[in-house]
Amino acid sequence: MPKKLTDQIVKAAIDGFTAQKAHLNQRITELRAILNSGSPQAGAASEPAPHRRRRLSAAGRRRIREAQRLRWAKIRGKSKPAAPATMKATKPKRRISPEGMKRIIAATKKRWRLQRGAAKRKAA
Repeated sequence: MPKKLTDQIVKAAIDGFTAQKAHLNQRITELRAILNSGSPQAGAASEPAPHRRRRLSAAGRRRIREAQRLRWAKIRGKSKPAAPATMKATKPKRRISPEGMKRIIAATKKRWRLQRGAAKRKAA
């Protein structure tokens, strides 16, 4: 294969592949005709039509909505409500006391003061 593809080479390749595709589509149509014991269909060689999305009328949507509501009501009616006694009581969220917060702030300030002093000594 050449290192650089020119426009002429690319166009020739496209033409060759298009011819092969047409030949294969023709063979597929013939085989389908044999399988169906009928004449080859002209539309079989072309690409299938895009799938169109079906529209639902407002009345149809209403019927579906009502049926779903009935299903959910039936499910909810059979289920038992969760008993609060069986659930574990959650622990209250832990909070730091004001004294503890002051100790943390003092330790942080001390750590930064020592770090700044070490940086000044290193620079000097």
